[in-house]
Amino acid sequence: MCEYCGCQALASIEELTREHEAVVNLISHVRDAHRHGGVTRMAELAREIAAVLGPHTEVEEHGLFPAMAADFPEKIGALEDEHRRVEAVLAEADGPFLTDPTWPQRLIETLDLLRDHILKEQDGVFPAALAMLDTERWEAIDAVRSRVGTRMPRPSV
Repeated sequence: MCEYCGCQALASIEELTREHEAVVNLISHVRDAHRHGGVTRMAELAREIAAVLGPHTEVEEHGLFPAMAADFPEKIGALEDEHRRVEAVLAEADGPFLTDPTWPQRLIETLDLLRDHILKEQDGVFPAALAMLDTERWEAIDAVRSRVGTRMPRPSV
């Protein structure tokens, strides 16, 4: 992932990036399960991805994105639409995925979208936020994170 602009020096962006990295890792496991016909394993992993993305999306949509929306309304709107699309397919992992023969392929296609979405955030939104947002905005983002937490373990020092 991106490390060229220094945005990961901010705890807010570092945590979002760690979540992205965890999701990308889980996506690779979903692909492996798909290759081996492990639909039940795909669903388990989809639920893990959804668990990581729950608080992550809250931080973005209630902290970071509102701070960026005035300057980039179409881009932020498109990212929020992608969140809904990803959430919808991941949510099916709690439903009758085993009876829907199209779900495994739709999940793979959705995870392709999610991977591209992550790159848009890492290479576009995060560096732009670093350049544009003031301390007050970062504190508001941190407040959202404090409220929603994370599904990620704290890194060992």
